Amino acid sequence: MSKRGVMVLLVFLLLIFQAQLWFGRGSLSDVTQMTKKLDGLKATSAKLKTENAQLKAEVEDLKTGMDMVEEKARAELGMLKPNEILVQYTK
Repeated sequence: MSKRGVMVLLVFLLLIFQAQLWFGRGSLSDVTQMTKKLDGLKATSAKLKTENAQLKAEVEDLKTGMDMVEEKARAELGMLKPNEILVQYTK
């Protein structure tokens, strides 16, 4: 192979590697897009972890005491104790 042939082959390989870097899988734009997606997933995960912790605490309260049950019954179901009168007012 002549020097010219080797040079053409090297330039061709360089172009292939550059094309892979800019347009192929793992390209700079692909990595940027995946990084943004990962950041969004991390934010969603953090939000869900917080929500799970709150739900876990609520479940523990429901298991250990009747205060939470009474609070839920009053707030969500509108239940009253015997001989209680409900008074509502609006502003």
